[in-house]
Amino acid sequence: MTSPPIIVASEDREHLLRLMDQQVPTEVADQLEAELERARVVPWHEVPADVIVMNSELEYEDTATGQRRRMTLVYPANADMRLGRVSVLAPLGCALIGLQVGQEIDWRMPGGLRRLRVVAVTHSSELDKQTAG
Repeated sequence: MTSPPIIVASEDREHLLRLMDQQVPTEVADQLEAELERARVVPWHEVPADVIVMNSELEYEDTATGQRRRMTLVYPANADMRLGRVSVLAPLGCALIGLQVGQEIDWRMPGGLRRLRVVAVTHSSELDKQTAG
């Protein structure tokens, strides 16, 4: 599986680790913890604008099908698939956190192994980030 380097905001990492301490252990939570461990952690204000952080709006492509989708990466309490809000504790959300525009990752999804490529990223405001979740 391809695991490109990822960047995670220190504030997101702290919040996610606290969240996982409160969760029943799952395979996705274990994968997220592994992603957070391998990530380069920087303060939120140093995260490049094209990196997926919590509450980012993004577009990704399934490289096998060419299908593109838009979504927002959110904390579990804010997830709503009908509104395109995908939880970081869902396989898709876990796969995409920390990736930069143009990067690809191979990730095991419920339907099998997928290669996902980040096409576009928009960050929410810093204030929204600090109060979300």
